[in-house]
Parts: sequence; C-alpha cells; structure tokens
Amino acid sequence: MLKVAILGKPNVGKSSFFNRILRKRDAIISEKAGTTRDIKKREVSLDDELEDILILDTGGLEERDELFNKVKQKALDAAKEADLIIYMVDAKTIPDEEEKKYVRNLQKLKKPIILVVNKVDNDKMMEKVYDFYELGVEEVYPISIAHNRGVGKLIERIKDFVPKKQKVIEATSIEEDIPLEELFCEEENENLEELKEIKVAIVGRVNVGKSSLLNAIVGEERAIVSDVDGTTIDPIDESIYFNGYHITFVDTAGIRRRSKIKDIEKYALLRTERVLEEADVAILVLDSKEGIVELDEKIGGLIQKHKNACIIVANKWDEAKDDFKKFEEEVRYRFKYLYYAPFMAISAKTKRNIEKLKEKIIYVYGNYTKRIPTAKLNEWIKEATIRHHLPTDIRGREIKIYYATQFGIKPPTIALIMNKPKLHFSYERYLINFLRQKEDFTGTPIVLIPREKGKKDEEN
Repeated sequence: MLKVAILGKPNVGKSSFFNRILRKRDAIISEKAGTTRDIKKREVSLDDELEDILILDTGGLEERDELFNKVKQKALDAAKEADLIIYMVDAKTIPDEEEKKYVRNLQKLKKPIILVVNKVDNDKMMEKVYDFYELGVEEVYPISIAHNRGVGKLIERIKDFVPKKQKVIEATSIEEDIPLEELFCEEENENLEELKEIKVAIVGRVNVGKSSLLNAIVGEERAIVSDVDGTTIDPIDESIYFNGYHITFVDTAGIRRRSKIKDIEKYALLRTERVLEEADVAILVLDSKEGIVELDEKIGGLIQKHKNACIIVANKWDEAKDDFKKFEEEVRYRFKYLYYAPFMAISAKTKRNIEKLKEKIIYVYGNYTKRIPTAKLNEWIKEATIRHHLPTDIRGREIKIYYATQFGIKPPTIALIMNKPKLHFSYERYLINFLRQKEDFTGTPIVLIPREKGKKDEEN
C-alpha cells in the first residue's frame, strides 16, 4: 500500500488537506500552531481502479521546546516510512533557512517530493509561488484548500504514484474441477477465517499515562509522551494482531474539568465521547501515584453512558503508594456503577501486566459479544422469578414475564416480554445479578428491556 506523508511547518494547512482527501472532518483544525502532534493515519481510496493508499498527517516542523522537538521527530520518522512526501508551505510566507534545512533533509531520503504551496487564494497570490522554487523541489503545485483551487489537480498527480488494482482472474473449467482441499493446505485455510476486530478506547484524565500505555501495548513509540498537560489532542489509533484478533487502540485526549479546558481541548472532549460511541472496550486509566479524583468518576460515567465493555487499570504502579488491596477497595467504592469491570494494576513504564491486559481485552470482548440460547435464558428467568416474585404494580395487579429473548450484543441486550412493560430498578438489578451468577459476564454491562406482549422485540 502506498504511504503518503504530509509534512510542513505548523499551520500551513496539512490537516485541512488531510481532511479534504478523506472527504470528511477527521483531524482537528485550528489557527493555533501545534494542533496536530501525533501521526494520524487513515486508509483512503482515490479511485475505484486504484489500490487504497495510507495518508499520514504529521505535526508541524518547528524547533521550539522539548514537546515540539518530539513532534518534529515524529514527522520526520513518518517521512522515512512514506513512499511519497507532500511538503506543504504557506504562500503568505517566504522560505527561511529553517525551511530550506527541512527540505534538504527530506531530499536526502531519495523519495519523490511534491511541494504544495497552500493559501494561493487568488491570481495575485500566484506571484508568491515563485519564491518557493529556491527550495529546489522540481514539482510545485499552487493550491488553496479554503477556496478549492488546484486541489483536484494535485490529487490527480498523487494518483500517478498509486498502483492499479489487480484484476481477479476467473477460474478455468480445469481449475474448477480441482478439489479445494488440494489447492489450500489446512494451515492456509486457517488464515481464511473471518477476521475478528475489537475497537478499544483508552480514556482518562490528563497525564495519567494513556499515551505511554498505547506505546507499551503496540511495542513502539506511536504516541508522543510528554509531561506537558494535553499533549494528545487528536485521537491516535494503532492496531495490533493478538491471539487471532485485530485490535485497534485509540489513545484519546486527556479530559480535564470543563472550567480548565484550554483552547481546542473542548473539541478533544467531544472526540473522546465520539470514540466511546464507536468503541467496544474502554480502558479507564487511573493514576496509582496520585490516586482517584472526582474527575475519574465522571469519566467512568461516560463509559457507563455509552455501555462499553470496561477494564479499569491503575497505571504507574511502579510508583504507587498504596497496596493493591487497598487501592482496589477504593476503586470498587468509587466506581460502583462499573462493578462488572475487572481491575488491574499496570505499569506502562516497566511493561508490568501489559500482556495480561491484552488477554483481558479479548476476555471481556468475548463476554461483550456473548449470546445466550433462548431456551437456557428462559430457564434462568423462570428460576429467578420463582425464587423472588415480581412485585405488583401500584394497583396491586400481578406483573408477569412471559418469556425472554436476547436480540442484541455489544452489550448483551435482552427483551423481557411482559403483561406490563415496567420493571422496578431493584428487580432489574436482581435479574441482572442472577444472570451473572449463571453465566460469566465479567467486563460487560447487561441491558434488560421490558416489552409489552405483541410489540416488536427490538430496541427503541
């Protein structure tokens, strides 16, 4: 797959071009320099006849402080990984010595480079384009992303680097007569099994070690790690293959109190919610060194709201002050609403329990997607109602559950067909706990939905 890296100084329009290629608002855009800090990767198709390409949106090249130096190094690493480099400049500026140095270093990689002069909003601005020829890049494309000038022509040029899709050759009559087992050995057939995918959101407040955890899980410095609060703004995603599963991890921006949200971090908070909406499993990261605070509980409430499977982890356990049992007791007390979530002590720094965390993700995902046969489910519900009768309604009339059926997963969702579609919260909690005694649902919520007999057994 062709890899295309977009590089340039801060605020030249790299993320805007990234969004234009994807045809959606994916990367956060701001006038503030340094909005993009990590590498954002997305697969996209430019043409039905061409293979997909991988677009890498990088942070700005700038030498300012430790954080910006890390951002710059990540961008240069992306250029080394890429097959094609798009170097973007701002037409309203002139190339300085720093810019010339960046371009020279990129040219040493011996990879094709396209120089894109953005913000050429009108014909008068075309004169500014000539200033950038001194950078020594042969291909120069003036564009204006804001006014959609020249963007199509640039994308057409990028297509020239993309390989065409291979045509599928139909089997001949002779090939059709060969038994399938002779064409593929048993080991190869195993690789043809349906790919199992899990989406995992890593959430928590600022500076609890979410990015360090992502790096420890994937085994590389994927996300920038810094002591500066709010280093991660855009959600950063990376995938691994583990025990037959394709697991995509998303390191979300740290959440702080609303009164302290700075600049673009309010957008990051919204994106964290969006990540939880799409995630299967949420890893709630706590700081074992600082302990649990009120904001941790509020973040846990977001997980409960979106009904994700959940694992609670105490990071930085190598620096912890409390013993495990004491910390776990506080977790269980403060996160009563996530009572089903397993708890682990980890250290992203020393890699303690990182492999166990991967195994736990698959374990809770299995419960999150679990289906209970209708016959067994009704047997359990009947047993539960015999042991503890349903309460009567306010008029003293008997409430009955005729039968139950599971109609959804992620999380397991069960319809209770009743004469009165009302279930007191205490009895609902009793039924859920009863089901947990019968079947392992560790890590996942269970949703019970009362339905009136004769109505459709489907979610509202």
